[in-house]
Amino acid sequence: MFDFLDSGQYDLLGAFWVTVQLTLYSAVGSLIWGTLLAGMRVSPVPLMRAFGTAYVNLVRNTPLTLVLVACSLGLGLTLGITLGGQDFKTMGFRLAVLGLVAYTGTFVCESLRSGINTVPVGQAEAARALGLSFFQVLTLIVLPQAFRSVVAPLANVLIALTKNTTVASAISVAEASALMKTMLENETSALFAVFAVFAFGFIVLTLPTGLILGWVSKRVAVKR
Repeated sequence: MFDFLDSGQYDLLGAFWVTVQLTLYSAVGSLIWGTLLAGMRVSPVPLMRAFGTAYVNLVRNTPLTLVLVACSLGLGLTLGITLGGQDFKTMGFRLAVLGLVAYTGTFVCESLRSGINTVPVGQAEAARALGLSFFQVLTLIVLPQAFRSVVAPLANVLIALTKNTTVASAISVAEASALMKTMLENETSALFAVFAVFAFGFIVLTLPTGLILGWVSKRVAVKR
């Protein structure tokens, strides 16, 4: 049933390695972008709050496939923005990361904003009374506590991101789901085996992540 794994015709590990790379690069970018968006959403500057709110509500409710296709067709083909990619493969990968960051950052933002709301208001008021600026209060007082309280929600976002990388095949990124489609076309007599292999692969990627970050969440939780 699993003879196709021994044929050497399919680069299974290579496809999952592309998925891992997509996840890692997108996770780092989403954490940075989501943190900036969360700062905008709680900013005392009305324009920044309006931008953060509009961006999160618009992008979060847009299908990820549409976001990735817009990055590929709109930025890559129409505007010629390649993000330094010298060929179609590299350009597609980088545009996929950009799209995943733009989309996933909204969920990171909302998770962080819920964590910010758990920090007692009195701490921020005391910091401002000492003469600290909004940026200093946010980075030194509020965000460190907010991050500790939202490790579990961020773990869920990371797991969702890992599974969302499958959408990158829509813009011809050669990750795991793209290879699965090819294998399903070629191995019609072993469909369930193909599904089982890729399901197992994603379980290997996501289950340890959830267990490890769940343990971290309990270790760093803020005691109130």
